[in-house]
Amino acid sequence: MVLPGNPPIGRDDRAAVSPSAVLDAALTVFAERGYHGTSVKEIALLLKIRTPSLYNHMTSKQGLLEEIIGSTSRGVWADFQAAVDGKDDVSTRLHDAVYVYALRHATRRREAVVVNRDISSIEEPARTDILDLRRRHEHGVRALVQEGIDAGVFMDQPASLVSFAILEMCVSIARWFHPGLAFTAEDVAEHYSRYALRIARGEQDVDGSDVSGSAPAPS
Repeated sequence: MVLPGNPPIGRDDRAAVSPSAVLDAALTVFAERGYHGTSVKEIALLLKIRTPSLYNHMTSKQGLLEEIIGSTSRGVWADFQAAVDGKDDVSTRLHDAVYVYALRHATRRREAVVVNRDISSIEEPARTDILDLRRRHEHGVRALVQEGIDAGVFMDQPASLVSFAILEMCVSIARWFHPGLAFTAEDVAEHYSRYALRIARGEQDVDGSDVSGSAPAPS
């Protein structure tokens, strides 16, 4: 992503600016430069408006970061709840929970980069609320793993290590995936869901087959 220079500001450009457009521009620049490496002026340049005009649509740079990370974290938790709701089989629930998490990291890469790199820049009290949401999600995945262990479906191993391994594996997708690859975001999400079950089951795949030869690789 390359930021523009200082283009002429026209009436139509100003009229098109909205709070959601400001948020999207901030997301783009935060993902490229990092929160502390981004100035409000750079967000205004991307929107082709003057910096003072930007404050008609936002409160502060910190407020933009809180909205980006907060809405993303709420979305992750909502995805998880929807993925596991109404399903009895623990393997299915773990598969589907990992699928939506992996898919989010493949399709919403800017948000994933900002959340995982800049969360320490969030100020209180918002930071505590967001960290609580993240813990809730990790504990939800961990509980699925522990349930599978207790039921004899998954290998007896530390559930916390399994959940951390699975989640970190998915987080890495945002660093290498892009739409130009030979496989889709859905392909990646399905593979990673199967990898998660292999980890939980102790290397045994869902159907007992070896899928190592079909695994996607970054390029």
